[in-house]
Amino acid sequence: MKSLAVVCATGTGPSSTEGPRRATARRAIRPATTTLAVLLLWVALVAPAPVLGWSPTPLALLRIPLEGVLLVVGLLVLRGTARRWLEVVVGMALGVLLIVRLLDAAFLTTLYRPFNPLTDWRYLGSVKDLVGDSAGPLTGLLTVGAALLLVVGLLVATPLAVRRLGQLVDRHRTGAVGVVAVGAVVWVIVVSLGVQVARDLPMASSSAATLAVHEATSVRDGLHDRDVFAAQITVDPFRDTAPADLLTALRGKDVVVVFVESYGRVAVERRPEVAAALEAGTRGLRADGYSTRSAWLTSPTFGGISWLAHSTLQSGLWVNSQQRYDQLLDAEPSDTTRLTLARAFSLAGWRTVDVIPANRSDWPEGRAFYGYDEVYDARTLGYAGPGFGYAPMPDQFTLAAFDRLELARPSDGDRPPVMAEIDLVTSHVPWAPLPRLVDWARIGDGSVFTAQAGQASPREVVWSSAAGVRTAYGQTVAYSIDSVVSFLRGTHDDDLVVILLGDHQPVSLVSGENASHDVPVSVIARDPAVLERIHAWGWQEGLRPDRDATVWPMDRFRDRFLTAYGPGATGEPPPSATRLRVRGSNTTTPSGRRGATRTTGASR
Repeated sequence: MKSLAVVCATGTGPSSTEGPRRATARRAIRPATTTLAVLLLWVALVAPAPVLGWSPTPLALLRIPLEGVLLVVGLLVLRGTARRWLEVVVGMALGVLLIVRLLDAAFLTTLYRPFNPLTDWRYLGSVKDLVGDSAGPLTGLLTVGAALLLVVGLLVATPLAVRRLGQLVDRHRTGAVGVVAVGAVVWVIVVSLGVQVARDLPMASSSAATLAVHEATSVRDGLHDRDVFAAQITVDPFRDTAPADLLTALRGKDVVVVFVESYGRVAVERRPEVAAALEAGTRGLRADGYSTRSAWLTSPTFGGISWLAHSTLQSGLWVNSQQRYDQLLDAEPSDTTRLTLARAFSLAGWRTVDVIPANRSDWPEGRAFYGYDEVYDARTLGYAGPGFGYAPMPDQFTLAAFDRLELARPSDGDRPPVMAEIDLVTSHVPWAPLPRLVDWARIGDGSVFTAQAGQASPREVVWSSAAGVRTAYGQTVAYSIDSVVSFLRGTHDDDLVVILLGDHQPVSLVSGENASHDVPVSVIARDPAVLERIHAWGWQEGLRPDRDATVWPMDRFRDRFLTAYGPGATGEPPPSATRLRVRGSNTTTPSGRRGATRTTGASR
C-alpha cells in the first residue's frame, strides 16, 4: 500500500507518461487531419463536372471557389445549432456532389452519358453481376463493396471536414476574415478578366453550385418526361390491326431476330477482323442461295444497358433511359397495350420464344410485356461446358440449342412457325477468353468446349493494353458473325428469315471519342420475295453497310417492318404511325434441317 501511494504521489508508474504521449500524438495528427479536410473540401468545391473527352488535370484544382468563400462566411457568423446544421447539410451536399462527379465520369467513360440520379442507382446489381460474370463472383462482390464503402466514406468524411474547417476558423478568426476578403476580391477580378487555368476551365469556380442546379434540373426534366412518354405509349397505329392483317408476307416462315452484343459501327469500319468476317459471310451466304440487305440503326444506348435497345426495336418507342424502360413495362395492359414485334407475331399465329443465355433468373416481363410463349436462359439451354468471360456459353452453342429446342422439332405440318429473339453475348465486355468454332455435329451439351478452357488469352492479358482490348473486341464480334453465318449455311430451311443487328456501340475505350450510336442491321433470307418487300427501304446488298448507307433511329424499325410485311408492300409506315418524340468459312455446319412445309396462318 505504501509503495502504491508513493507511485500515485510521484506519478512514476507505468501510465505516468500516457497523458503526455496522447497529447503529443494529438498535436502531431491535428495538422495532418486539418490538411486532409481542407483538401477534401477544396476538391469537392472546385472539381469540374466531367464531360465527354475531358481528362482530369491538377490544374483544375488551381481555382477560387465562390462557394468556399461563402462557406467560411457562414462558419464565421453562425453559432450553436445553426452552425451544426450548416456543417452537416453543407458537408452532406458536397459529399453527394463529389459522388455524382465520380458517377458521371464512370458513366461517360462507358455509356457516353452522365449519371441519371432518378434511375441509374438501380444498375448497382447489374454492375455486380457484370463484374462477377467477367472476373468471378468474389471480384464482383468486392467491387460493389468497395464502391459502397467509398460512397459511405465520402458522406461521412465531408461533414467532418466542414466541422474541422469550422474549428480552424474559430482558432484563426482574423485570418479567416482576411481570407474571405481576399478571396472575394480575387474571384471578382478573375471573373471580370476571364482568366482560365485550362481550356474552357475558368479560375473563378462555381462548380459545386452549377452541378447542384444541373442535377436538380435533371430530376425535374426526368419527372416531366414521364408525362411525355406516357402519351407516346398510347399512340400505336398497329394496336387495333386485325391478326389476319399482321405479317401476311411472312406466313409460314421462321423469323429470328439475332442481337450481337456490342456490335456497333466501330466494328464494321475500324476492326479488320469484323470486316473480313462480313465480307466472307456475304460471299458464303450468296453461294448458298441467301440474299442480304444491310443498313444502320441508331441505338438509344451506348456501351451497355442492352435492354433499352431490345425494347426500342420491339416496341417502336425511343426507350433511352431506365425510367422509360420501367414505365413501358409497367404500363397497365388494359390502358396502353403496346404491340411488340413478338406480340404481333404471336397474334398472327407464330410460336414466340426468347433466348437469353446470360440470364440465370426468372424474367416475367418476357411473357407479360413482350408476349413470348417461352423464354430460354442459362438454366434451360442445357449447357454443360465452361464459361468464356461474361458469356456463360459460346454463341455457337446458343444457336445450336435454339435449333435443337425449336427449329429441329419434327415437322408434321402441325407445328406453327417460330419467331425468336436470340441474344449472342460472346462479344460482351471483357471480350476474353475467346471460344473457337467446333463441328456442329459434336456440340451436344457443350462439353466439347471444355477442351478449349485455358487455351485462349485470359482477361488479364487482353486488358494489359488498349490495343489488346480493341483487338479482342474485334475477334469476339467476328466470332459471333462467323457463328451466325456458319449456322445459316448449314440449314436447309428455305423459309428461314434472320434479322441480324447490334444492340449498341462498345465502350469508349474501343469506340473512341465522339462515336455515334449507330449499329449495323441486316435482313437475310433465301426467298427473294422477302427482300423484295423491303426494296423501297434502299438498304445495301451484303452484310457490311458502307459509311453512307441508310440510317434510321432504331424505334422506326417496328412500324416499317410491320408495314412492309403486311398487306401493303411499300415498306413505309401508315400516316397514323407518326408519333411524339423527344429527343467466315463453312468448315463446320449444324445438322441439316428440312425445307419446311407448313400450313400458313396457323392459329395458336
